[in-house]
Amino acid sequence: MAKRSDGGERPPGMADVARVAGVSAQTVSRVLSDHPNVQDKTRAKVLAAVDQLGYRRNNAARMLSSGRSRTIGVVTLQTDFYSRAAVTSGIENAARAAGYAVSTATTASLDTFAIGSALSRLADQGVDGVILSVPLIHSSERIEQLTRSTPTVAIDGSRTDATEVVAIDQTLAARLATRHLLDLGHDTVWHIAGPGQWLEAASRRDGWRASLEAAGRAVPPPLEGDWSPASGYRSGLVLARIPDATAVFVASDEMAFGVIRALRETGRRVPEDISVVGTDDIELAEYCSPPLTTVAQPFAQMGALAVAHLLRHLADPGALPEPASVEPRLVVRASTAPPSRSSSVPRQ
Repeated sequence: MAKRSDGGERPPGMADVARVAGVSAQTVSRVLSDHPNVQDKTRAKVLAAVDQLGYRRNNAARMLSSGRSRTIGVVTLQTDFYSRAAVTSGIENAARAAGYAVSTATTASLDTFAIGSALSRLADQGVDGVILSVPLIHSSERIEQLTRSTPTVAIDGSRTDATEVVAIDQTLAARLATRHLLDLGHDTVWHIAGPGQWLEAASRRDGWRASLEAAGRAVPPPLEGDWSPASGYRSGLVLARIPDATAVFVASDEMAFGVIRALRETGRRVPEDISVVGTDDIELAEYCSPPLTTVAQPFAQMGALAVAHLLRHLADPGALPEPASVEPRLVVRASTAPPSRSSSVPRQ
């Protein structure tokens, strides 16, 4: 703590940091604002003084003087799905590196009223911009108004009239998975989809169907899950009783884990009887039994790219938005193989 004129203690200020570092208060301000025109040696001295004194910036004062809160708002779904957590982590890391704080507003459902309420809470906090990290299929007038008044970047292909879009090409993800299984020699590929109200699920289903149609193959009726291992398990029990099913593309790794368990319990071997491809490449996929072939989704990169787009928009509001698409990548492991023509459904 620094000393006040009356002998008491006060929190250290910018002038105290400048005195300890041996620089001007203006230089301290530049360092703390991540100004590029500061020598590395000077920056290191200032940051060392900040740590020594325990100095903390007065965000309220900064907001009054600059008109900026240096806070990014994030709207995300209240869930424990790996993909949501990974994207949010990417956002937080990129925002921190750029000198921004992150304020998160979660929504328990995907209806437009709940999403609009989350956006409204962030706008009331005075965030500089918002990253909309929910699979918004339908917008509303309230959402449109909020995204027009607060710079917004959308992830997952969510679209309003006023948002920039950063998305993983989910149609390509499905094509990579389906093409891999067809190239192995499977006659067709079954699909366990995510919930229909999710954009990712719809895009993966479309890519799977288009790949089969382009190859002149039969398109089986898709099964639908809810992203959970339990829903994959239930769909796996159905799939195990289909005699000619030799390959399946599953819309998430977590559902694929449930599928593999169901197949094993019903006597269907993976990949000897049924090949399984998941989606996401979460950390557990490599340690599944057998290790899961999957389509990797660069979630952390998505979060960082969304931050970069938002900061570019804040720096130049008049610039034309450029949607960005990140390509997924097929990771081949031991859960896929050419079909065994002797495989059959075990008798019950």
